[in-house]
Amino acid sequence: MPRNPISRVRAKGDAFSIGLALGRASASAFRDRALRTEEYQTIHARWRGSDYLKGLESAARGAYPRFVHEIEGIAAGVEQDFETIFLWNCRGDLRFREDCSPTMNSVAGTGCTSLLIPATERDDPAVIAHNEDGENDFLGACLWVEVEPDEAPAWSSFMYPGLLPGHTFGLNENGLVQTVNNISSYDLKLGVPRQIICRAILDARGLDEAIQILRRKDRASGFHHNLGDAKTRRLASVEAPASGCAVREITSTRAHANHLLFEEFNGLEQQINLSSRDRQEAAERMIANGDLAKGTEAVLFDESTPIYKDRREDGVQTLATSQFALFADRVEWRVHATPADRDALTGTMRIA
Repeated sequence: MPRNPISRVRAKGDAFSIGLALGRASASAFRDRALRTEEYQTIHARWRGSDYLKGLESAARGAYPRFVHEIEGIAAGVEQDFETIFLWNCRGDLRFREDCSPTMNSVAGTGCTSLLIPATERDDPAVIAHNEDGENDFLGACLWVEVEPDEAPAWSSFMYPGLLPGHTFGLNENGLVQTVNNISSYDLKLGVPRQIICRAILDARGLDEAIQILRRKDRASGFHHNLGDAKTRRLASVEAPASGCAVREITSTRAHANHLLFEEFNGLEQQINLSSRDRQEAAERMIANGDLAKGTEAVLFDESTPIYKDRREDGVQTLATSQFALFADRVEWRVHATPADRDALTGTMRIA
């Protein structure tokens, strides 16, 4: 039976110390994998040293200096200069060339699939489950990080090499759960990078505060966020491109892939790739057919549909599958690397 390749890493202290520990844990993977990706090479060639990148840094430091300090720590830990790591963390806020390769276009549209399942009985948990899809190069190179900051709530998150945690899936000791789906809207602007926004949500005291962060008018780009509050068992689906924020509280089971669905954004130009459309339709069909009665993995691990991606030709792979059960006093979580892997990472985070 395969061993789970996702390493479990712990860090604590001030912002720089946390970043340093996380950077050291992901250093070899960043150097051997991230720096060699076509995505990094593309943004490096176009944006390194640019005034636009400097503007993103200025916005990030002005809004959330502590998280920029974490990025500085990551840079020290991977033994790279700050601009290299900050550039990598702004990859979703930067436009690609129109003539980039088909592989690059596929990676730019990379995303995930999430399920939101509200509690049906008083003592039942609400559930958020998520497939994290990314480049094949990162299979086995990612981390599950458990962090205790000196000046904020403890939190845990899935982490890519060199990237500030938060934009994947995670939770904090206030009982807040977040999973994130990429969107590719064409309303990018100078502002706070979306990686910083996702990290800020891991510090939020609850669902309402997380939504307020996503309502900021100065965001450079955005994601779709699945949010849950264990204390109230409220769930919300939030679409937050740079130009707006639309919130839906969830009262029946829903799925979300990688394109904007809400009517508030009907006029916003976006990329809807075939994978996202197919996964959205497949998940909605499986929900309607009652497949979730067999558990969330029955949907997220289903290899007969496009939902679970296993080294497909587009260069994208499901890197991890997670489930969070939100009880009033705790969140129970588990993280699988692959359907064949039954050595799941598991844990319980008690609400402070």
